[in-house]
Amino acid sequence: MRYLISRRITQVSIILLYMAANIWGVKILEGNLSSSLLLGTVPLSDPFAVLQMFVAGSIITMDIFIGALIITIFYALIGGRMFCSWVCPINIVTDAANLLRRKLGISAIQKRVYMSRNIRYWVLGLSLLLSFLMGLTAFELISPISILHRGLIFGMGFGLSVVLIIFFFDLLVHENGWCGYVCPLGGFYSLIGKYSLIRVAHNTQKCTECMECKVVCPEKEVLFMVGKSSETVEMGACTNCARCIEVCNDDALNFSIRSYINKNRS
Repeated sequence: MRYLISRRITQVSIILLYMAANIWGVKILEGNLSSSLLLGTVPLSDPFAVLQMFVAGSIITMDIFIGALIITIFYALIGGRMFCSWVCPINIVTDAANLLRRKLGISAIQKRVYMSRNIRYWVLGLSLLLSFLMGLTAFELISPISILHRGLIFGMGFGLSVVLIIFFFDLLVHENGWCGYVCPLGGFYSLIGKYSLIRVAHNTQKCTECMECKVVCPEKEVLFMVGKSSETVEMGACTNCARCIEVCNDDALNFSIRSYINKNRS
């Protein structure tokens, strides 16, 4: 459970830092998940939100551009799609829904509902198109991530209904439905983080093919090599949540540096 605990500490800490700035005036991390200021100096901006601003025709100031560049470089070179499992507050909601789903054995509806992983990329493209046509950041207006984040700081109100919709969607309709199939931000980070260094690596010599990793993985297709070959997860869709590592009693899955693994495998 060490990675799950670490993820929750990280997610809650980030929320508390934003709350501290907005409520108590302790300005370590100011703003919100779309645009922040770290220690009153370092700008941090959501690159997908900035991209929407750009296609909408908004003027991008230098601090916003630098903030987006910092985040993009971090996830592109190091973190991959870690935002989804280590930062995003919606992840706590969907994790709760999927845990309850497994405990209750709910699966009947999902068998009759087909969803493609590519939906998130279509939503991503549609968000940019609508931003261009409407002259505003289309996804940011309805983003459950922003709604939940603001709600936790200033009070939920109507935002609670949006959170509940996602919870019951994941619980009753499709496992990991929002994060794994619909959310355009997840799709965006899977694209820019495709070649990041931190990756889950599989050692087939240790694997007993229990497949517990695939039971808990929110992006099961990224573990196609389990029981077949020793290699790192190459797909950008992996959120680096480490659920697979935690449930592997064979120690066949661990975090590794992509370049190191590739070098020693060749």
